[in-house]
Formats: sequence, structure tokens, C-alpha cells
Amino acid sequence: MDDVVLRGPLVADGTGAPAYQADVGIKDGRISSIGDSISATRSIDADGLVLAPGFIDMHSHSDLRVLAEPDHLAKVSQGVTTEVLGQDGLSYAPVNDEVLATLRGQLAGWNDDPPGFDWNWRSVGEYLDRLDQGIAVNAAYLVPQGTLRMLVVGWDDRKPTQSEMDTMRSVLAQSLAEGAMGMSSGLTYTPGMYADTSELVQLCEVVGQHNGFYSPHHRSYGAGALEAYAEMVDVTKRAGCALHLAHATMNFPVNKGKAPELLQLLDDAIAQGADISLDTYPYLPGATYLSALLPSWATEGGPERALARLSDVDTRERIRVEIEETGSDGCHGVPVDWDSIEINGVRNDRNAHLVGASVLRSAARLDRAPADLYFDVLVDERMGTSCLMHVGHEENVQAIMKHPAHTGGSDGLLVGDRPHPRAWGTFPRYFARYVRELGVLSLEECVEHLTGRAAQRLRLTDRGLVREGYAADLVLFDPSTIADTATFDQPRQQAAGIPFVFCNGVPVIDDGTATGSLPGHSLRSRP
Repeated sequence: MDDVVLRGPLVADGTGAPAYQADVGIKDGRISSIGDSISATRSIDADGLVLAPGFIDMHSHSDLRVLAEPDHLAKVSQGVTTEVLGQDGLSYAPVNDEVLATLRGQLAGWNDDPPGFDWNWRSVGEYLDRLDQGIAVNAAYLVPQGTLRMLVVGWDDRKPTQSEMDTMRSVLAQSLAEGAMGMSSGLTYTPGMYADTSELVQLCEVVGQHNGFYSPHHRSYGAGALEAYAEMVDVTKRAGCALHLAHATMNFPVNKGKAPELLQLLDDAIAQGADISLDTYPYLPGATYLSALLPSWATEGGPERALARLSDVDTRERIRVEIEETGSDGCHGVPVDWDSIEINGVRNDRNAHLVGASVLRSAARLDRAPADLYFDVLVDERMGTSCLMHVGHEENVQAIMKHPAHTGGSDGLLVGDRPHPRAWGTFPRYFARYVRELGVLSLEECVEHLTGRAAQRLRLTDRGLVREGYAADLVLFDPSTIADTATFDQPRQQAAGIPFVFCNGVPVIDDGTATGSLPGHSLRSRP
């Protein structure tokens, strides 16, 4: 007798094949049977619901929240059962004490720095062991190239010595052997952005040798975006490594309507044998920490030296010219539009009045120059401020999500006063807006993008499909009512139309209510 049987759902199995109706049995954390006349201890009436594999968030920033708040309602409530951590070249392993202390401040705008938190790991293997102590979803990890460079080279904008390069390659190899799925980069974030093409090739050679993939946030999503994408294709071609493009889109006014050019670049590379995939989120604004707009030279040496520069009048003016007039590399080579930059999370209560408004509107209200307000906030918050960037284009979003190499990633930040709603709404939004409302994808296509295709990139041989013997990572949803309810004003809202979510056969959402169960664990690469 099975533990649970799901009676009569429409099964979208993650392959893109037409959905079919069947009973599905779960036993000992696995899909035990698909058919009819299944006996089980518990029976759930799933008539009128769609059964799909649990959604895979290919780009997540839950590195700390999944540990600090392991019930992880933001993700389980939208049907996510696996997420990929260690993104954008910046996370918390591998580290030493000094690097960890720096990262805790630098990444506070992404992940907070929770008081009393137990930082009881330093290596990737130790971090994965910590995940195995109990989380609500499964989690894979990418070695963050910026953190790796910080650990070995430091914060200097220079080429590594041969000894340093050998050490980075060795630490990377060890981290991959301990279970990381690949490597990420954040090439508009310091210090990862100081790596040149040759350095990235040498690191990606190690990733390829371990059968991993490279997931870069490349050097520009604005001016020079196509050239930045082309560099990543070239890096992985030279290194013999698979490529997964993080939050792959074309943003800022300079790239309006240019998604077809990106897709042609990728199609040409795939036709020549390249192994390429990508992820996107179904929203127009992006999100990051506020200091990311600074030019790279202004943050060389680390946060303390950056804060010193921001306190110097002449250096401030040099930075202002580059941000407002030239276009800094931190702002993707595009002169900043202060009305597109919305502060959405602060650390100090005295700055709460800035949340929810653009820098331009807050500056006008306070009768101040936008750049001065920006600099003062960074200093007062010690760089720990997050923001939304309203720079996307709907036609680009739709064109890219239809591509056969596409997967879904929330890029969701879970902290701050008003985090981007994608952290709570990405996966139901795909079905509500782009399947049901606009018909950009069919239901089966959308499920495949968010499950089977993502599992294939992660080389998961027993997840991502509704198939006998596979792990029972499953979501039941109502195709007529599934919807994201999270908004920019009220971002922490549970999705509608998702009554049941199972991770490893255990219900984490049961009849619409979070159970608090922690059946998830790390998913480690296999030699």
C-alpha cells in the first residue's frame, strides 16, 4: 500500500508531452505508481487539478534564508521544491573568517545579516552539510567566482599571479568535488568583475573537467549586452564547459526589442555544438543592492575603502560623473536614470521614509541632488541597501521565455522592507499571465521549462519528471486559479491556486497550508 495517492489529476509530466489523466501513488519519498486502482493510506482528490513535478528555481538567493527560516514559505507556497544557490558570483562558501566577515556586510542587502546566526561552515562541503540538517526544499550550489577571487586574490583590480591562479583552480576543484554543480559569476560586481576572459577560461576548464556548468551574470545587461553574452559563449567554448546564462534578458532603453539578436547568437552557438541554457523571471524590474551601481574602481579594496571614497568630496564628484553622465560598469554602461532606481530595503529605521520611492522622487521631496542622496544613503547604511531597477521590456521577456533552452529562475531576494515580488510569485505568474492570460506558452510547455528542462541542466537523473521511481517532488495546482498575489506594495503574499506541494514525498503545503516539514536536503554533483 502506498503512503499517498493523488486521485485523477491531469498529469503534465515535465517532458512537454500532452497532459493525461491518471492516479499517482507516493511511497517512501518516491513516485511508486502511475495508473489507476492504487491503494494508499491517504487519498487526495485531485480531480480538476494539474499534477506537475516540483518547480526548480534555477536562480535563487535563499543562501541564508533557507537556513534562518527553514520552512521557506516564499518558495514552497509557489510550488518550488528545488533551488540553485551560490548565484551571481557572491555567496558564503568557500571562505575564511576574514572573507566571511566582509561578505556578511557586502551581501546584507541581498540576504540580511541575522543576529545570532550560526556561521558554522567555511567550505562548500560544510555548507552543504548544514543544508542537510533540515530545510523545506532541495538545494544545489554553485561555487561563486567573486567569493573565490576574494578568498585567494583579495579585492585588488589586477591579474592573479600564477600561484594565485593555481590556488583558485585547486579550491574550485575541491568545491566541485564536495558537491557543487558548477560555478557562477557576477561580472558587474566586485571583485569578480576584475577577472578577464583568460582567467574565466582557466576556471571554467576546471568546471568542465568536473562535468559542471558555468552560470554567469555577465558584464552588461545594458550597453554592450550582446558583446557580453558573446564573451560568455566564447569562454565556455574555449574551456569545454556547459553554459547557463543567469537571468538572461536585454534591459535598459538601449536594448528595447533586441531579444531576437540575443537568441540568434545563442542559436548559432548551439548549432555549432555548444551546450547552452538560460533562465529568466517573468517581470520587468530587476533587483540588486544599491551599491552595485558604483563603478568598479570605486569599490576596489573592499567596502571600507569604498566608504572612504564616498566620504571624499572630490572622489564623489568623479563617481557622480561616471554614474550620471558616462555610464559606470556597475550600471551596465548606461547613464543612470534616478527615476528608475527604487530603494526597497534599508537597514536603519531612520531611512525607512525612502522605501518605495525612486531616488529621484525622494531627492525632490527632500530638495536634494539625487546623487548626493544616493551617496549619503550608502554611507549611512554601510552599503547594506537594496533597490529595484525598472529597466525591462515586455517584448524581450516574452521572446526569451519561448526559447527551447529557457528555464525559470526567480532571482528573488527575501529580505528588505519591500522585496521584489518575484521572490514569492515567479512560478505561479508564469501560469497566470503567460499561459492562461496571454497564451505565450502552453501549459505543458511551461511545466517543461520549469521542471524537466531545469533538471536536465542540473543532471538530476531522478527529479524533474512525473515518472515511476523518481523522487516525489510534486505540485498540484488549479490551472484556472493559479496566480501570483505578491505585488510591489505587498510582496510577501502566498500564491493562489496551489493546494498541495510535496518535497521528497512529504507535504510541505497541505490543502493550502504550510506544514513546517523540512524534508529537503542538498543535491550534490556526481563524479
